[in-house]
Amino acid sequence: MNFDTEIQDSLRYLNSESAAQSLEADPYWPKWDSPWWHMLLLHEMGETKSIPEKIIRAHIAALDKMPLKIFPIQPGEMPLNIDPYRETPCHCQLGNVYQVLAAWGVDVDKELPWIRPWFLRYQMADGGMSCDNEAYLVKDEVPSSMVGTISAFEAVLLYTPRPWTPEEKSFLDRGAQFLIGRKLMHGSSTKHNAEERESAEKWLKLCFPRFYLYDVLRGLTALLVWSEKTKQSIPMEAIRNVVDYLSERFPDGKIQCERYSFDGVGTILPAPMGEWIRGQSATFFPLLAKTSALNEESPFLSKQWADVKQLIDMKWRQEN
Repeated sequence: MNFDTEIQDSLRYLNSESAAQSLEADPYWPKWDSPWWHMLLLHEMGETKSIPEKIIRAHIAALDKMPLKIFPIQPGEMPLNIDPYRETPCHCQLGNVYQVLAAWGVDVDKELPWIRPWFLRYQMADGGMSCDNEAYLVKDEVPSSMVGTISAFEAVLLYTPRPWTPEEKSFLDRGAQFLIGRKLMHGSSTKHNAEERESAEKWLKLCFPRFYLYDVLRGLTALLVWSEKTKQSIPMEAIRNVVDYLSERFPDGKIQCERYSFDGVGTILPAPMGEWIRGQSATFFPLLAKTSALNEESPFLSKQWADVKQLIDMKWRQEN
């Protein structure tokens, strides 16, 4: 499948004045066709370097001017004049932001020095994270989230161009144990995050692009890379069910998209006088529509699965 026409369409948009104006208004919204979503999809396709420099710089500027650079948890941390949806980033957003900018060539730690400490600061007791502010106030359980964890884990794991600090190494090891404990496929066992058990039913259905969502191939990839980079073993029982499932589901190695990462999600849209309207229908762009076609092979997921199988074979040979 050829995506050249749709890629060029997205690049023309990212080079446009309307894209610059969109980022000036907000670095994230609206879904799914603001500059950020074009950039993230291009990154997931391996086309990060094709993103125009001017839109990368505009995105950095938009992020840096965000008025709140903490994840507000405690009473009083959220100023009264702050929009909690638009003016406070979350873990999954920043985890993906870090990956895209770093892959493009930005020294993120220098230009946005508040992002990496964010990941370490908001890791929960079980090694996971949560984009639900109230989850951090729960005392009798740890209601962490796969979605809130995976992109931050990937960011530190894949985009640290130097030896990890002890704090970063601890963050990764605890994050890996979180994935191992969930066997890559189980939702939270907590009361506070009970809805994740319902979400987990979808994780076996792979999607592309993922944006901030989780599926078992994404988790399996991250865990195997952690094992390779840190020279630590993974209990086979932690990954066996996922590996067996994917092998049986796609015996020819050709992975199909089986769900949309954007299905049923609304957005916030700009309105006159600088206001924003919530609960609106999201819109899409041609590259997103074509790469996410259901029940067709995704070359990107197939390649990832092939890479995963190679890592598994390598680890088996090393450990046996």
